[in-house]
Amino acid sequence: MASQTTSASTAASGAGESAFTFLPQGALIQEFKVADINIVQGFPDAKFYKTHNAPYFGETIGRTTNRIKDAKIENLNGKTYTLAANNGPNSLHGGDEGWGKKDFEGPKPVNKDGKEGVGFRYLSKDGEEGYPGTVECRVWYMAGIEDGKTVLEAEWEVEFVGNECEETVVGVTNHSYFNLNPSAPTIEGTIVTLGTNQYLPVDSTGIPHGSIAAYPNITANKSFTLGASEPDLDDCFVMDSDASSIPLDTRALPLRTLVTLYHPATKLHLEVSSTEPAFQFYTGKYIDVPAVEGVGARGPRAGLCVEPSRYVNAAGRTEWRGMCMVKKGGVWGAKTKYTAWKG
Repeated sequence: MASQTTSASTAASGAGESAFTFLPQGALIQEFKVADINIVQGFPDAKFYKTHNAPYFGETIGRTTNRIKDAKIENLNGKTYTLAANNGPNSLHGGDEGWGKKDFEGPKPVNKDGKEGVGFRYLSKDGEEGYPGTVECRVWYMAGIEDGKTVLEAEWEVEFVGNECEETVVGVTNHSYFNLNPSAPTIEGTIVTLGTNQYLPVDSTGIPHGSIAAYPNITANKSFTLGASEPDLDDCFVMDSDASSIPLDTRALPLRTLVTLYHPATKLHLEVSSTEPAFQFYTGKYIDVPAVEGVGARGPRAGLCVEPSRYVNAAGRTEWRGMCMVKKGGVWGAKTKYTAWKG
């Protein structure tokens, strides 16, 4: 079922106040309820994801995540590939119409690793948005309850199924915006703890210089509180600093806690863990969405993103490319786990 109006609603077994809704467009997360509170930004109707979703609410990002320098990939298959420059001089989140704007096949019920869930599939053909090679993206969501907490497990797999060339590049993540106090217009008051303070310093266009450094005024595993406008973060934090050790498929690696969030007004907690080596942490400075069908306008800091991923511009740096380059017949993979509770 590829219709954009088809959705899957999944209740977390054993928790009447926990539920999720997924849509075929971008295999996106439309609703993430814990203690009967929806903690993700979104729209009440699927049609608005086509017309109003400039911030990428809930979307699966691909064929690559984040930015690629100068919107081109050099020395791939012995060629240079030109991509859409949709973020200044760079290409962002897969181009003008990345995977988040595509209609996936699904949702289809699945039993994966003994867990019930839903699956989605999208075939990205050779040349789409300038990327070489036909690849198939598969997305699975499994919801449940663990120790009384609401859990959503997300898994992504991309297989190079075409024979048009020998290699391509891949990166996938989810772009949900979280607000643990959604009755308020912003994320102000959210208490944040990051699992690392190592990050990729960038130039004025958001492209890493190539170094890894300690982020000023942030200490790993020490909490800080988000204010009305500060800190203003849109940075890639690094869990694994040895780029050469990062496998193409990270799913066999242990889950590690990237970020924990807590809001005292609702007493809601969220923990994001992943097999991925890095994550973009973004406090939503550029959100600008008008009111639609009973949902008020969303502005700056209406939500924050935790985007588990590979390094920014990995496809554009020879020493980082191994973490994102897929050979013909190869598979890229990743897992992320969201755990939420009240208390």
